Amino acid sequence: MTSRFESKVVLITGATSGVGAAVAHRVAAEGAAVVLGARGKEAGDRIAEQIRAAGGRAVFVPTDVTVGADVARLTRAAVDEFGRLDAAFNNAGAVNAFGPVQDIDEAGWRADLELNLTGVYLGLRHQVPAIIASGGGAILNNASNLGVVGMGSVAPYVAAKHGVVGLTRAVALETAGQGVRVNAIASGAVDTPAFRNSMGATPEGEANVAALHPLGRIARPEEIASLCAYLLSDEASFVTGATVSIDGGFTAR
Repeated sequence: MTSRFESKVVLITGATSGVGAAVAHRVAAEGAAVVLGARGKEAGDRIAEQIRAAGGRAVFVPTDVTVGADVARLTRAAVDEFGRLDAAFNNAGAVNAFGPVQDIDEAGWRADLELNLTGVYLGLRHQVPAIIASGGGAILNNASNLGVVGMGSVAPYVAAKHGVVGLTRAVALETAGQGVRVNAIASGAVDTPAFRNSMGATPEGEANVAALHPLGRIARPEEIASLCAYLLSDEASFVTGATVSIDGGFTAR
């Protein structure tokens, strides 16, 4: 595998399973030192140890992305441990509130916005100056396909992910002259533990979700990781402010 990330330091949130873990393994295999942030310490330590056992460099920092002090500590860990920060993938997110908007209480609304939108803002707030100080680099935000289309019964999540797309564009314009590229991915359904614990928990549920994607299936985490690695690398040096779909055709209808 190529060494696109040789001497690079990459920070990843939501890194303990699914897409986050796949991206961590992918960029580490290509030479990156990875700094992993998530709530689950046991799982985070396990991913970091797997990367080190394979000859890579990795540290895990317990992080709640909705807490500014946690995000600041995670970003400082990259600089303290490896001397710099070159790229970041803001991946942490989940659906907290389900149902018609009139049945979603304020707590559910705030929980979805805090995790899926404020968490990205806090990441950007601390990552941007650290990456500028390292001479420039890339930030990637996970906006989901529901950041570009609507879906009923998950209105707070849809609103938050649409916000991520707008935030990505705004910060890309702010930082373009400082050597920082900011992009987002709009991913379709992915075979992750979170998916398995929700609508994909049964064969029927998975089939129903797969049918929403013209390719007739859901994605593997490694497929998403391939695109993420490209957008985080210098190969994507002329890409900024973009939201790139990787959704099996979901948003092409």
